[in-house]
Amino acid sequence: MTPTSATPAPTPERSERRLLAASVALIVATTLTDILTPASLVIGTLVSAPLALAALGASRRATLNLTALAIAGNILAGAFNAARDGATPTDLGNRAVSILAAILVGFLSLRAREAATRAARLHEEERRLQRERALRTLIEAVSGPLTQAQFVTRAAHALQDFTGAAAVEIGSVDRAVLREPHAHTGPGEGSLGRRLPLDLLARPATRDPGQGRPDQPWVGQVWAVGGGDTFVARLTRPSDPELLILLTRPAAPPDQLSEAVQTLQPLLDRTALLDDLHARQAQLQERGELLQDLIYSFSHDLRTPLMANAVNMRSALKGAYGPLPDDYAATLRNGLDANATLLALADQLLLVAKYESGQEDSELQSVPLRDLVLNVTEQLRPAAAARGVTLETTLDGARTRGRKHDLRRAVQNLLDNAVRYAPPGSAVHVTLARADDEAILSVLDSGPGVSAPRVPTLFQRFRSGGAGGGTGLGLYLTRRIAERHGGTVTYARTARAQSVFTLTLPLEDA
Repeated sequence: MTPTSATPAPTPERSERRLLAASVALIVATTLTDILTPASLVIGTLVSAPLALAALGASRRATLNLTALAIAGNILAGAFNAARDGATPTDLGNRAVSILAAILVGFLSLRAREAATRAARLHEEERRLQRERALRTLIEAVSGPLTQAQFVTRAAHALQDFTGAAAVEIGSVDRAVLREPHAHTGPGEGSLGRRLPLDLLARPATRDPGQGRPDQPWVGQVWAVGGGDTFVARLTRPSDPELLILLTRPAAPPDQLSEAVQTLQPLLDRTALLDDLHARQAQLQERGELLQDLIYSFSHDLRTPLMANAVNMRSALKGAYGPLPDDYAATLRNGLDANATLLALADQLLLVAKYESGQEDSELQSVPLRDLVLNVTEQLRPAAAARGVTLETTLDGARTRGRKHDLRRAVQNLLDNAVRYAPPGSAVHVTLARADDEAILSVLDSGPGVSAPRVPTLFQRFRSGGAGGGTGLGLYLTRRIAERHGGTVTYARTARAQSVFTLTLPLEDA
């Protein structure tokens, strides 16, 4: 048996055309009756009846046309009656009253229609504002840095408030079974862990809401099952199964349900991105902790054999194993230098790991910067003299709060860098001054300096080549130490083609 198609509902345009046709027919019939009857009966007054009826459902233009037709009909009937029966003052007065009645009815009909249109518009605006307020409340309820489990719980309660449903259930669908993340509001225990009926799982083909069956309306993202008692919707997730939404006997119409689901989708997408971001952050943190542990272990384990090797080489150079050939002694001295370089690298790696992890291994103390700089300068003088470089100091007294060992490392890095790249026969000028609430240490040398492309990355990890080279950790550690103590370190090239590194630290009494 072939199913019969449903009769399409009349459109507002078609209804208006029918109403206008009936009104015109009534006006014409009333005018003809007025022409055929004596003038004393004033049949033309009845023209106002179809005019008022049509004006309530017609447009403004159609109402004006009907009013004009009613007036023309009255004038035409009056002219025929006057030609046939004569025109008495009473007949003329009645005819004038009939015309005025048509005008008045047309005017009042227009005003009534405008008032009704205005009231309908205000009512629709109020409904729109209420829906917007409800949607804002829905968005606020599920906004924030939520996990997907938290999102599902909040979304279920927010949808129940928004739709007025007796119960709302949201869960992930995996192999026709409802699983976590899951939330259920209302009576009963919900369907978590249970196999779902087929009608809840099958998504119907999209249909025009006006063409859908009454027992299965489809609007946007939402469709009804079970005779309309339960509405079903789905929320998609990038890499996980969809979320199934079940609304039991919602009070809101299907279009509002669809609007609510469409509002929740981008919020769920953001939540999924946050979950993915948190997972990646956890992985990065785990890898960072592993790398720090490796650096600690490597640096610590490297120091012990290096120090033992240095002791043996020094003992050999002092004659503990008898006289040594000159070539062998020179080899041992080179080995000691290489050993010292490796020990310095191990110390730097330990310090990098400490600063990267945020570890604090000692309390802040009052550090006399002048004494610290003098000590480092005296320690470096032999190495500077070996390269033909002199160290010149101008140091004011200044104290800061910090960790003495770390600050010493920062100062040593700057001075060692200057001595290494200063040309033979030149001088390295070390200045410590007070300015306002800061202590300013400047280290100036006449070395080749840093090329312009390298300046932006000079204080980053593992940048080498030219001034600030070496292992690529010295200037990076200096920056980290300065920042940890509330200071800064900068590099500049002077007008005399000299390099100047400036370390600023807050004064203790600032």
